[in-house]
Amino acid sequence: MTTEHTLSVAEQNHNIIRLSAAQALAGANSVVFYATGAIVGNAIAPSASLATLPITTFVVGMAACILPFGMLARKHGRKAAFMTGTGAGVITGLLAALAVVMGSFLLFCVAGFLGGAYAAVALSFRFAATDGVAKERRARALSLVMGGGVAAGVIGPMLVTGTMNLWPPHTFAITFIAQALVAAISAVILMGVTPAEPVAAATKSAGRPLREIVRQPGFLKTVFSGAVAYMVMNFLMTAAPLSMHMHGISQQASNLGIQWHVIAMYGPGFFTGRLIHRFGAMRIASAGLLITAGSVLAGLSGTDIFHYWLSLILLGIGWNFGFTGASAKIIDYHRPEEKTQVQSLNDFVVFGVMIVGSFSSGALLNLYGWNAVLWGSLVPVCFAFLVIITTRSRSTAGQE
Repeated sequence: MTTEHTLSVAEQNHNIIRLSAAQALAGANSVVFYATGAIVGNAIAPSASLATLPITTFVVGMAACILPFGMLARKHGRKAAFMTGTGAGVITGLLAALAVVMGSFLLFCVAGFLGGAYAAVALSFRFAATDGVAKERRARALSLVMGGGVAAGVIGPMLVTGTMNLWPPHTFAITFIAQALVAAISAVILMGVTPAEPVAAATKSAGRPLREIVRQPGFLKTVFSGAVAYMVMNFLMTAAPLSMHMHGISQQASNLGIQWHVIAMYGPGFFTGRLIHRFGAMRIASAGLLITAGSVLAGLSGTDIFHYWLSLILLGIGWNFGFTGASAKIIDYHRPEEKTQVQSLNDFVVFGVMIVGSFSSGALLNLYGWNAVLWGSLVPVCFAFLVIITTRSRSTAGQE
C-alpha cells in the first residue's frame, strides 16, 4: 500500500487557492458553452431537433476524456492532466469562434467535444484539493475548491453579455475567443499547484482490483446518487436557455438566470464541507435531491422569468449538495494509490449517464415543451432519493 505524503497546512492552503481560482476560470468555460451552445446550435444546425447536439458533444467529451485523463494523472501526475485539459480549453474557444464565423455546425460540435475535455479535467480539481490532506479535512477542502466556482457565475455571463455583439455579423465569436484566453490564464495558475507525492511513488502499487473496490457496500449507491444529481442538473440547464428564448425572454435576462444558477451551484461550497462533517455525506446528498425536486416544482409553476430564475437557483443548490456529498463519500472508498483510478471511474459513470440526458432534453423540449423536460427530470431524482433512503434504512436495521 502506498502512503501519501501529507502536505503542510501552508501548502494545502496554497493548493486550495490555486485550484479554487482554476475552478472559477474553468467554470466560465462551461457557463459560456451552456449559455450559448443551444442558441448557436439552433441558428446553424441543419435541423431544430439538433440544436442541443453541441452541448451533447460537450458531455460526450467529458465522458470520453475522464478515463484517459485519469491514466495520464496516474502515470505522469495530476499537473500533466491539468496542462492537457487547459490546452483543450484554449482550442475550444478558438474552434468555436471559427465555427460561428464559418457557420459550421460540425466544427462547433468538435469545439463542444474539446470543451467537454477541459471540463472533465476541471472536475478533478475537487479531488486534487484532498491530496495530502488529513481525512477529517478532506470534505472541507473539496467543497472549498468547488466554492471557487462562484466566480464562474460572474465571469461566464460577463464574457457572454460583454462580448457577444462585439463582432455584429458573428454573434458570440468574440465570446469564444475570450473564453480561450481565460483557459490560458487557468493553465498558468495550475502550474503552481504543489503535488502531494512524487509520481514514482504513486505508481509503485497498483492497489486493489476495481472489481473489489466497486463491490464495497454503498459504493454503487454513492456513484448513482452523484450521477443523478449531475445528470438532472445538466438535463435542465441544457434546455433552460433555449426554453427562455422560445418564451420571448431576452438573452440578457437568460444570461442573468444562468449566472445566478452557477453562483447557486458553487456558493454553498464554502459551507457544504462543514455540513458533511456534521451530518454525513449521504444525508447532504439526499437533501440535494430534495432541493432539486423543489427546482422542478418551481419550473412547473410557470414560464415567467421569475419561475426560470427560481428553478435555476434551486437546481444549482440541489446540485451542490447532491454532487458534493457523493464526491466526499467516494474518497472513503479508495486508498491513496487507487485515487485517480477510482475517481476517474466515478466521473466516467456520472458523465456517461449525462450523455443521455443532454441529448434527450433538446428533443423533449422541441417535441413536447418545457414541462415535459421538467417531468422527465423528476423521475430519476425520486428514484435516487428512494435508493439512498431504503439503503440507509436497511443499514440501520442491520445494525440494530
